[in-house]
Amino acid sequence: MKFLILLLPFLGFANKGLEITKKVDQHNDGFIGDKSKMEMILINAQGDKITRKLLSYTKEIKKDGDKSLIIFKIPKDVEGTKMLTWSHKKDDDDQWLFLPSLKKVKRIHSSNKTSSFMGSEFSYEDLGSQEIEKYTYKFISEDDKSWKIERIPVKKSGYSKQISTISKKYMNPIKVEYFNKRKELMKIATFDNYKEFSVSGKKIYRAGKIHMKNLLTKKESILNWSDRSVGIKHKDSFFKKEALNESF
Repeated sequence: MKFLILLLPFLGFANKGLEITKKVDQHNDGFIGDKSKMEMILINAQGDKITRKLLSYTKEIKKDGDKSLIIFKIPKDVEGTKMLTWSHKKDDDDQWLFLPSLKKVKRIHSSNKTSSFMGSEFSYEDLGSQEIEKYTYKFISEDDKSWKIERIPVKKSGYSKQISTISKKYMNPIKVEYFNKRKELMKIATFDNYKEFSVSGKKIYRAGKIHMKNLLTKKESILNWSDRSVGIKHKDSFFKKEALNESF
């Protein structure tokens, strides 16, 4: 009994972390779908930059993870490359990459989810939707503006854990720290330029910028969003694997 009494505060922290995460998830439900223009900036350790232009589409799926499609438009060497993701609440995400130079659709297997996406500091795992069921949670701390939550992957992952700082105003992360399998702090993502959208009278916030820094390689990647629309009803056929070799 004495051991249980000592353990109760830690169980409470674990439950509080999960409850906050559920609250954040519910706040972001109901966005239906979105579309936007994107800019990806790759920065190497010497500070040299490469800029790419993309289009992004997301469809909300009830009772499962969301579906998303990313299409590269500029520069010429990546034009027409597409990545389709079907996220799932518990199972591994389904991801496919269409390479126009090969006219081939390549499935991204779970063993490759930790690999770099198109040379960026974002992995394929980072680009899937972060479903609640895929992690266990622990409350760390809070202040007037944010909560800090630790989450540990339930299944195979490139990370041992992640620590998210979540804005109470935006109900979305403003920073995520990624720890590798050796439990070293590997990457830090900061989320900025939040914008407010209204969907069926509900306020939803979306980040306009994610800046990912790799502390080990000294490389960085930035994603910027523009011309974003939320509440879009996309057709299911738009997110089928068979549609990847079609022109958009």
